[in-house]
Amino acid sequence: MPKRRLSDPLRRPVFRRLATSYAVNELGDWMGIIALSVLVFERTDSALATAGLFLGTRFLPALLAPILVARAEKPPPRFALPVIYCGEAAAFGGLALLASAESFSLAAVIVVATIDGALALTGRALTRAVVAALLEPTGELRAGNALLNVAFTGGAALGPGLAGLIVAGFGVSTALLLDAVSFYVIAWILLTAGPLPRAEPEPGRMRERVRAGIAYIREKVVLRRLLIAQGAAFVFFAAVIPVEVVYAKETLGTSDSGYGLMLASWGAGMVVGSFVFAALRRLSILLLLFFSTLAVGAGYLGLAVAPTLAFACVASVLGGAGNGIQWVSMISAVQELTAPGMQARVMSVLESIGAAMPGVGFALGGVVAAAVSPRATFAAAGLGVIGILLLVSPALGASWSDQPATTSPEELDGGDEVVLELIPATRHTSPNRRFEL
Repeated sequence: MPKRRLSDPLRRPVFRRLATSYAVNELGDWMGIIALSVLVFERTDSALATAGLFLGTRFLPALLAPILVARAEKPPPRFALPVIYCGEAAAFGGLALLASAESFSLAAVIVVATIDGALALTGRALTRAVVAALLEPTGELRAGNALLNVAFTGGAALGPGLAGLIVAGFGVSTALLLDAVSFYVIAWILLTAGPLPRAEPEPGRMRERVRAGIAYIREKVVLRRLLIAQGAAFVFFAAVIPVEVVYAKETLGTSDSGYGLMLASWGAGMVVGSFVFAALRRLSILLLLFFSTLAVGAGYLGLAVAPTLAFACVASVLGGAGNGIQWVSMISAVQELTAPGMQARVMSVLESIGAAMPGVGFALGGVVAAAVSPRATFAAAGLGVIGILLLVSPALGASWSDQPATTSPEELDGGDEVVLELIPATRHTSPNRRFEL
């Protein structure tokens, strides 16, 4: 058998289009995030208004996405995905009109942002399900996820700067209109891709499929523990984000450029991590999850004790590298533990966790920083991440080793392929700014 290469998925025209749409989507997301943040702050001069925007773009869509996915997985993805992205384009066109209106309505902006956020999570979940259906049968899923992760981290590194330049040079309304155009481009790329593979969902009404997805997660011990652990980890992952600027400027005593350098160091680490994941795609997912999560926790602890900006930047590179591996490893593990017909619904739950739980972390980090200090927030985040890792790893490892060795196509998480994939030293057989894909 010829040796599989990382670039193998790129030989598939459908995957190339999916990867291109993913990269454009990431850049578009950054354009929207920065433009809306600037818009709301300039029009309201209120931190509470910005918090309301977060609820509209993150928390509320997390509640809606699993329901929308259960509805959107029924039509062929060749049509469902372009419709979703056209909906996002229309939403950003509406936001551009609201931004240019003389009378500003925060409520209207939040409503439209909520709709866009729900569509964005739905589109990501369906895209991941299509990628799994395309690549898992040929053993290329890990390689495909690695390539998508490189596209994501590249967008995360370049997107904020590019978006900031466009907003500063051309204004909020223009940036939002360009964002709308980017989503129309994605819709056209996917509509002209030809038939997209998928696992046919079971018949039934939307409510029944939502309930079936919840029941499926409850029945799968490893899958359930993974999702719970990731949700808890997200709280600590995100706790430091609201206090980073205070930490950099007051605790370390650096300037705006120093703050930007620290953030850029984290982004550089993410890019490094994405290439490390690609290089280690034959290594056990369980080991990658363990050490990447440990790296994030260690990076936060390093920031908690950093005496200088240079030390903080080194710690940021370490944490960012863990970040660049951890999320894509989690996605790969969840995909490989999920039956084909449940891919979209399970991925929607994971995406919703990634959107909702950081809100709890923001609140926790702000409280700790106000009560103690920014350093205490980084210390609490690092200890929390490592504590979750040490608590969950023994039970998770035991559950993984107890997976039944069946080969039923309906039970991918119980098959020999998955067990071989997740046990160290075995042959590979299947493939917010931070912590998002």
